Amino acid sequence: MSISAIESLGLFLAYVVLLFVISFYSSKSSNTTTFFTGDKNSPWYAVTFGMIGTTLSGITFISLPGIVKAASFSYLQMGLGYIVGYVVIAYVLMPLYYSNNLISIYGFLNNRFGKTAYKTGSSLFILSRGLQAAGKLFIMATVLQTFIYEPLGVPFLVNAFILLLIISLYTLKGGIKTVVWTDILQSAFMLIAGVLTIVLITNTMSSSMGEIWTKATENTTYTQVFFWDINAPNYFWKQFIAGAFIVIVMTGFDQDMMQKNLTIKKLKDSQKNMVIFSGILFLTLALFLLLGVYLYSYADFIQLELPSKSDKVFPLIAQQKLGFIGASIFLLGVIAAAFSSADSAITSLTTSFCVDFLNLTDSKKSNDDKEKVKRLTHFSFAFLLFILVIIFESINNTNALDTILKIASYTYGPLLGLFSFGILMNKKYQPRYYVLICLLAPTICYFIKTYSTELLNGYKFGYELLLLNGCLTFLGLFLSSRKVEA
Repeated sequence: MSISAIESLGLFLAYVVLLFVISFYSSKSSNTTTFFTGDKNSPWYAVTFGMIGTTLSGITFISLPGIVKAASFSYLQMGLGYIVGYVVIAYVLMPLYYSNNLISIYGFLNNRFGKTAYKTGSSLFILSRGLQAAGKLFIMATVLQTFIYEPLGVPFLVNAFILLLIISLYTLKGGIKTVVWTDILQSAFMLIAGVLTIVLITNTMSSSMGEIWTKATENTTYTQVFFWDINAPNYFWKQFIAGAFIVIVMTGFDQDMMQKNLTIKKLKDSQKNMVIFSGILFLTLALFLLLGVYLYSYADFIQLELPSKSDKVFPLIAQQKLGFIGASIFLLGVIAAAFSSADSAITSLTTSFCVDFLNLTDSKKSNDDKEKVKRLTHFSFAFLLFILVIIFESINNTNALDTILKIASYTYGPLLGLFSFGILMNKKYQPRYYVLICLLAPTICYFIKTYSTELLNGYKFGYELLLLNGCLTFLGLFLSSRKVEA
């Protein structure tokens, strides 16, 4: 290890101090409503840049460079689909949310279908976001364990507890308002870490970026973007369509991502944010895939024996082969990713539960009582994530990026069906059995995916399973509908 545990701890503490400084200034004059809405005065450009860190998180920071050897640049096919998805969010979903003046986006389901669908949608979000946040935090905590806590003899349990306690405290007062501004810092550190690592590898190999790129292009398939085998999981149209729907569902129907956008005062500015962000995100994905090319080129250069799991390639090279500077850059990127993936998750989970289940914003409770309820909910979700992280650690599943997207295919599919039905179908169609349908659709998807090669002439489902899940939910809602007077 090229950086000591004490040095790593010093970097970690310095970063935490920065977060609390931003929290202090951003949460001045904050109240319970501010926690949920950010007073609707966030600059659109601040939200745009901050969303990079939240969207990518540590999963992408660590995993995306690692998939280059096996999947080349095929992930950019999904990135192109992402752009389409963000345009749909900007011009279809955002007008709905703004016109209904929503704090929680699942209020749309309440207005369209009633309380059962409303609670079902919010519950699906809490389940989905909780599992995702725990998975992301686990990956980050394992890196912090390697750099800091294990050499100091501190168990993983304490590591996870400290991480979640810090996040809970700096987001406790300002909530989403604080998250918008801390995410700017976190996005900057992640991007800088990616760029500096490429520069450091280039210098270490005593070569130029162009020479490394040319050699990789000529001698490997690392840089191949488009794939046209229809039976393969990385077939272009599979990934492009899946990318569009993953964004629509995991951003447009996700309280975590939409809460930041709803803090922007004007709809036009929020739409501008979405469109510009889609382009920036595509370039950022390309950056981290490019980093993967340089990491594997460096591994070939020094004849490094690669780890069995691609998630470990970036950490291994950064920690052991790039000296103090490389390890420090990587650690700061990981720390930034750890906080960006969890602070908005805890905030949005608190918001969803307080607004959707406790109806706190419309409650007649005193402001002090509302604040107590919000704080209790906030710390409760932090504790829940702590328990889930410990469970992830016991399972020891580090194939994170793929796992997170697979979870999304099952848990976000019913949300896609619910929102799509509410938007596309006339109000005279009122479905029944929401809970049953939202449980059956992903169950059927699981069996179809398991036996797809036998049933569908060798076809293997990728992330497009999300679309099938949403379609099955939509169909179930339609078949269970009764017509009422509009």
